[in-house]
Amino acid sequence: MSQSVPKDILVKLLVKAGQATPQPPVGPALGSKGIKAMEFCKEFNARTSIYIPGTPMPCVITIRPDRTFNFEIKTPPTSHLLLQAAGADKGAAVHGKNAAKVGTISLKHAYEIAKIKQKDPRLSGISLEALTKTVVATAQTVGVEVVP
Repeated sequence: MSQSVPKDILVKLLVKAGQATPQPPVGPALGSKGIKAMEFCKEFNARTSIYIPGTPMPCVITIRPDRTFNFEIKTPPTSHLLLQAAGADKGAAVHGKNAAKVGTISLKHAYEIAKIKQKDPRLSGISLEALTKTVVATAQTVGVEVVP
């Protein structure tokens, strides 16, 4: 009979830069796994201090069987970057090509957002041209018009 080896647990969270607290969603998500949320919050806030406070930051926390953890912070969501560039507070209520326009950005803005997204390890192998096309498609979805 073979013994099963305890596995790492992955927890994915979307936390605002510089504003992590042990309140939900962080506290319950980590506390239920035996991690002290305050330790995570201090380190997360220190590592995200270079971003505009409140920027939503996806992160993946790896919790080991001995209750130690590490985490990787990803780039902000494309929709957030688009809305920020367009100066809009939130996206269109109706999504898709018929969405009401909430703002406009230039193709250069879309390219710059693609460059930011390319820093994400999972997207690093994708060409800037392909990422820019994805950013433009996301812009249509949230109601941001991209002009040449």
